[in-house]
Amino acid sequence: MRTRGKVPDVPAPDRPWSEIVPGLWMGGHEFRRHAGQLEFAVVRDEFDLVQTLLRLPGHGPDPGVEHHVWPIPDGPLDGTQLAGVIRLAEAAVEALDEGRRVLVRCYHGYNRSGLVIAHALMRRGGTAEEAIRLIRSRRSPWALHNELFVEYLRAGLPTARLLEELAD
Repeated sequence: MRTRGKVPDVPAPDRPWSEIVPGLWMGGHEFRRHAGQLEFAVVRDEFDLVQTLLRLPGHGPDPGVEHHVWPIPDGPLDGTQLAGVIRLAEAAVEALDEGRRVLVRCYHGYNRSGLVIAHALMRRGGTAEEAIRLIRSRRSPWALHNELFVEYLRAGLPTARLLEELAD
């Protein structure tokens, strides 16, 4: 399994967030400017709903912006953590259906946010493979490089959740 912690050469993205489909954005807490300088991605009021999978102080959003926080590791998830990912994806789809702008973010905006976004896209009728391809083309080829998360998506998050709960 390749995760941020085990792959130190994963490059920071070149922008704070990327629009995957209209209104649905994927991002992180850090990005690299053109000059190569690392910079913090701070959310103000650009989005109506921000979903945070790794919370770092001082990264926003502004007061008054709806903010869902569900910290999860960039590694194996238990049934409760997978249930939270499913709930976040459902909330993102509902917000999109209401015409709201949604940002899902983690550290670089590659794996954890990709898991939520991919599940949201699948809930809207896409396949796991279509969602993964779209995310990688719109965010970065590094998006969803955590092979375990790709396996969760291919199995379906509800199935992965059930299997994790049975293993306990």
